[in-house]
Amino acid sequence: MTILARTEQGAIEISEAALSQLVLRAAGQVEGGRVRKPRRGLHVDVADGRATVSLELAARRGVPLPDLAFEIQETVAGALERMCEVAVAAVDVSIEEIES
Repeated sequence: MTILARTEQGAIEISEAALSQLVLRAAGQVEGGRVRKPRRGLHVDVADGRATVSLELAARRGVPLPDLAFEIQETVAGALERMCEVAVAAVDVSIEEIES
């Protein structure tokens, strides 16, 4: 479990699986790319209120790759900031495959 916050009432935690689902759904909203193998191609770490994400993507042929990567970075970071209230230190994107 990852602790998102501590309050007077106790800790607020989120499971690794829930963090991964959040990132997968956010990345899936972007047209033209997908996370390759979610169990191996997705890493999320939250420490001291800051998130670091690493994604391996498959991109659809013809999609401008820098634009795709930037949009996924923005979408994933926005989802984590909005839903988990954590600052996002980095969303590292690696395009590993081109699909036709």
